[in-house]
Amino acid sequence: MGGAKKTTNTKQDKSTSSKDSKKGKKDKGESGSKKAEIIVMLDEQQAMKIIQHSKVITVQDLARQTGVKISAANAFLKDSAEKGTVKRIGGYSGHHLYQPVSS
Repeated sequence: MGGAKKTTNTKQDKSTSSKDSKKGKKDKGESGSKKAEIIVMLDEQQAMKIIQHSKVITVQDLARQTGVKISAANAFLKDSAEKGTVKRIGGYSGHHLYQPVSS
């Protein structure tokens, strides 16, 4: 009752040639160079100047104004909060508000 259809010679040739080309693409990717590790540094003086001149700042604001990724700005604000230069005053779900500590 209905089995697999027989393939013609031209279809077999096309299918084997496409499989070979796919294998070639995999080999190129595996032999390529490894990804370079990117380290983003945030200028502390510039960031503290921005923080001191604002009443409240978010991670997104700091990242936009300093030109770094949000993850770098978030790490800086968390470290600053641990040091005591800023304090977290509100926010939720990763959108926290920070305020500079008065000296």
